[in-house]
Amino acid sequence: QVHLVESGGGLVQAGGSLRLSCAASGRTFNNYAMGWFRQAPGKERDLVAAISWSGNNTYYADSVKGRFTISRDNAKNSVYLQINSLKPEDTAVYYCNVDSIARVTHLATMTPTPWWGQGTQVTVSS
Repeated sequence: QVHLVESGGGLVQAGGSLRLSCAASGRTFNNYAMGWFRQAPGKERDLVAAISWSGNNTYYADSVKGRFTISRDNAKNSVYLQINSLKPEDTAVYYCNVDSIARVTHLATMTPTPWWGQGTQVTVSS
């Protein structure tokens, strides 16, 4: 089982920035991609950013490219999401997760584990 704890969300004005953090536990994650997902009210949970097990490759959804930056610290089993130039449409609950398959190279289609944390709420006011 994987345990995920997200933090760093909040209420910010449009144009502001946040840094989200996710601490993972339950197994070793060095060989697994990690990703950030978000779910807005009434919508499905979507992948917005992912990072390879090595940290050398990243994926971003088109809607966040140039504004979001994902990073990871394997020594801390943690993944981070720097969010800049926030827009009202970024308002959502943000979740992190780990890929179910080791050393996946096609990050856009990573398959998250069935375990989800509580998420962290990001609210952007206009």
